[in-house]
Amino acid sequence: MSEQDKTRQMKLGLMLAQSGHHVASWLHPEAWPDTELDFSKLLHLAKTAEEGLFDFIFSADSLSGEKFTPETLPRTAIGVRIEPMTLLTALAAVTENIGLVCTATTTYDQPYLVARRFASLDYVSGGRAGWNVVTSAHPPEARNFGGGVHPNKETRYRRAREFVEVVNGLWDSFDQDALTLDRAHAQYYDPAKLHVLNHEGEFFRVRGPLMIPKSPQGRPIVVQAGASEDGRQLAAETAEVVFTAQQSLEDAQIFYRDVKRRAREAGRDPGSVLIMPGFGVLVRETQAEAEDVFQQLQDLINPDVGISLLSRYMQTDMSKYDIDGPVPELPSGGDVFSRAGLLLAAARRDGLTIRQLYQKIAGGRGHFQLIGSPRHVADVMESWFHNEAADGFNLVPPLFPTGVDEIVKRLVPELQRRGLFRTAYEGKTLREKLGLPTPIPQRV
Repeated sequence: MSEQDKTRQMKLGLMLAQSGHHVASWLHPEAWPDTELDFSKLLHLAKTAEEGLFDFIFSADSLSGEKFTPETLPRTAIGVRIEPMTLLTALAAVTENIGLVCTATTTYDQPYLVARRFASLDYVSGGRAGWNVVTSAHPPEARNFGGGVHPNKETRYRRAREFVEVVNGLWDSFDQDALTLDRAHAQYYDPAKLHVLNHEGEFFRVRGPLMIPKSPQGRPIVVQAGASEDGRQLAAETAEVVFTAQQSLEDAQIFYRDVKRRAREAGRDPGSVLIMPGFGVLVRETQAEAEDVFQQLQDLINPDVGISLLSRYMQTDMSKYDIDGPVPELPSGGDVFSRAGLLLAAARRDGLTIRQLYQKIAGGRGHFQLIGSPRHVADVMESWFHNEAADGFNLVPPLFPTGVDEIVKRLVPELQRRGLFRTAYEGKTLREKLGLPTPIPQRV
């Protein structure tokens, strides 16, 4: 281990959910007895994560409820959520340090509106905002925006690349020192330090400027979940934090090195692109206790819900196959880095049936499941962290609130004891906590 590795510390995010990320979490006895949408519950999760010195909380989003079939949708709490920007703005007022990251689509939104919302959240929170860039891979979302045809993947990614370019340009409308507040000369800002974007591209014509002064952290953090070939390239070119779902250390190392290489080839410092795999962590005092709780969750899975969930991730109707038979080949073969490709590879590697594969993904949205004692969980996280597989982790606990309570009570102290995680927050902004540089505006 190098001297730099000895002083390097991992970053931690927490993905919010109402009762947990396991598809059956709301049915478990440890879940809140009343699991409908309730701001006080999400506030508890945010405050607990802040107590545990997490870098950020993350609220995912989708613009369609059609992730499950009409028959299975009423049997799961997944997908029922408060609009994330509204949620994080409310949480900004009752937290002090933790970062606030949420999703906004580049396919069904507009750059000016996204730039304005996240710049505003950055001001409200004192520099703690982050934008998770998604291209809306779920075709039914189109039905909520005029009923048009969902754009193909190549078009969505071209649009996303231009979208991010426009948002960054709008965030740079004001120079950092543009505000003069000169009462004697009645000049609020220096007009020479306000820049009009005048963007004209394939998808957008945006004049600007964005009439919000420079963000408290220069720009909000840009996050992206690059998985496919197009996704990894977009992440390498635009993202500062990259979420990913990998099922083994070896796969995670391949992804990590690939994205870092692409970032370097795009003229960026690979160290300014943080790779944070999702980990479905369930920790208890002993290994046996953790495994017992997780098995209770697994036993609560309705098979129809499990099949529906797997069909969504595999982008194939799995209900027409034998539930206890092998996982079929995907019609398209699947990009090896896409969620479907990764799950198919895991099924082949471990000889999983369809039932076993949906059980594998039911606990944390297809992310790696890590179940056990604080020592065991920390051992795995440390191995990934020190072996070019992760710069940190976006935790997706299967069960709330106890899952987060136990992580902060048991796992965080174990990571701190090993010198892998902070014992106090550094700086006030999310950018400072993540150790990321402030981007330099590219003026034309």
